[in-house]
Amino acid sequence: MPSLRTLVAIPVSLALLFAPLTAGSASSAESTDPLLSQFVAKGGAPAAALLDHDGDDIRYAAAGRDITRADRFRAGSITKTFIATVVLQLAAEHRLSLSDPVERYLPGLLRGPGTDGRRITLRALLDHTSGLADFTRVTRGAVPLTPLQAVHVSLALPSTGLGRYAYSSTDYTVLGMVVRRVTGHSYAAEARRRIITPLRLTGTSFPGARTTLPAPHGHAYTADGADVTELDPRVAGAAGELVTTLDDLDRFYAALLGGELLSPHLLRAMLNTRATHGAYGLGIFPAKLPCGVTVWGHNGRIAGSYVRSAATIGGRHVLTFRVNTTTITDPHLEPALLAAEFCPGEG
Repeated sequence: MPSLRTLVAIPVSLALLFAPLTAGSASSAESTDPLLSQFVAKGGAPAAALLDHDGDDIRYAAAGRDITRADRFRAGSITKTFIATVVLQLAAEHRLSLSDPVERYLPGLLRGPGTDGRRITLRALLDHTSGLADFTRVTRGAVPLTPLQAVHVSLALPSTGLGRYAYSSTDYTVLGMVVRRVTGHSYAAEARRRIITPLRLTGTSFPGARTTLPAPHGHAYTADGADVTELDPRVAGAAGELVTTLDDLDRFYAALLGGELLSPHLLRAMLNTRATHGAYGLGIFPAKLPCGVTVWGHNGRIAGSYVRSAATIGGRHVLTFRVNTTTITDPHLEPALLAAEFCPGEG
């Protein structure tokens, strides 16, 4: 029976369909992937790329033009996993507790109709059960804001209900403020010290207000083709500021799921989705694939870039793929790619 990758790739030319896939060392050449090509042919992306680490086997593939393995790109909400890891490390150091109310660190900040920072815990921010409305509903990811401005925008919107799962970038904006209050340093400085430097993520940075991308990089485009390579990262802040590479994201999620960044107890807490009925942990979420494998990771969307990282528990197998546009027009392509990579032979 044909594999899932073959079934999805039928519309691709036979030359692409039977092109060999390269696996091996980190220096292996680029390969052609028929399914990845569909992100260009059907998904509306100018270009797409993936990097798959499965044990010692490494495979890079790309489709379209002006995209390379070494590119720096904006990773959007994948930033949230970095921030969550910093917060959990601070919990391990007893500098905060996940059950602490936000009021303890930011008194008076979260007060409004249906919102009370004395009742919202740090855990509720981490798993998006705080009830804080998403400020990007108003800004559409296009208006640079200070963290305080983002919170004020959120408080002007109706609460989504304390204890109810509702994904909100405001939660991580507030967590960034908590990190600064607890440590005296920005969330970016703490992430560099705790994650980026120890893991040698040399292509990863928090650009602050810098609108340009570090070299090397390609271009980023909106769905209508506008070039948005230059962008003020303050449209996202602690919820989505990160700039990174395929290699760095694979390394980060392999290290995180492999227990290099958190104790077993705190990693279990990160992967606990009971409060959200299986939808979201603490800065990370699961996806159960058709073959029964569950992968963990995050996606990130910001103007001109969509990224997805996924890894198995233990971090042995990790995949990151990206497109250089904001939205994938065919919603079936992402789950098909995850299944093809993590469920070989299914179909």
